[in-house]
Amino acid sequence: MSPARATGTLVTVDTTVALRSVRKIYGTRAAAVTALDGVTLDFAAGTFTAVMGPSGSGKSTLLQCAAGLDRPTSGEVFVAGEDLSRLSETKLTILRRDRIGFVFQSFNLLPSLTAELNVALPLRLAGRRPSRRDVRAVLEAVGLGDRGRHRPAELSGGQQQRVAIARALVTRPAVLFADEPTGALDSTTGREVLTMLRGLVDHNGQTIVMVTHDPVAASYADRVVFLADGRVAGELVGPTPESVAARMTHLEVAR
Repeated sequence: MSPARATGTLVTVDTTVALRSVRKIYGTRAAAVTALDGVTLDFAAGTFTAVMGPSGSGKSTLLQCAAGLDRPTSGEVFVAGEDLSRLSETKLTILRRDRIGFVFQSFNLLPSLTAELNVALPLRLAGRRPSRRDVRAVLEAVGLGDRGRHRPAELSGGQQQRVAIARALVTRPAVLFADEPTGALDSTTGREVLTMLRGLVDHNGQTIVMVTHDPVAASYADRVVFLADGRVAGELVGPTPESVAARMTHLEVAR
């Protein structure tokens, strides 16, 4: 894949996701709210990044724009070398389906389907015949190789989230976005899921971008990007729960 050019700034081949001067404004005139205000960020391939910030800082909006679920008001977003702003809605839908994985806090599994069928669903929706071997392989990758025939009600919360992650991975996406993936889990189960995500980066080279409010969850990442009032307010490489909590406290006090 050749490098892409973004507003005069090179997006290199080892950058999976790039945002360039991204602004997102909701509403108009007096009711306008700026959720993102000129955000420029790179997410390198095979890295785990946590995004944090006070309530209303723009975390979820950043994730939505980076994943192509919402279009920015201005600026550019690149995923796997593709400029999302240049894609039609149809092509953007195909890119999201094939190259982007998204995991929600609420799992969003279909209760009537087994774990295997839930995982295979994105492939079926794309008109592709799921390989049972591939489905089993991705379930094994998240530690659920022996739970494929179980329905969501027969699984714990942590196991359901693992199925949701497997479903997001089955298309072999360039990047996995996770919005508070441990928010509905107890601390022990949450740590198990985070350890699994860390393993996907370390052993499979998966790129992960995760929004979280939890300093412990953020400490599993390679770096933490902090947002405040829609702008990048700093980064922390090699985070610990203590260093993340201290930075968040500073951001909250500064508001």
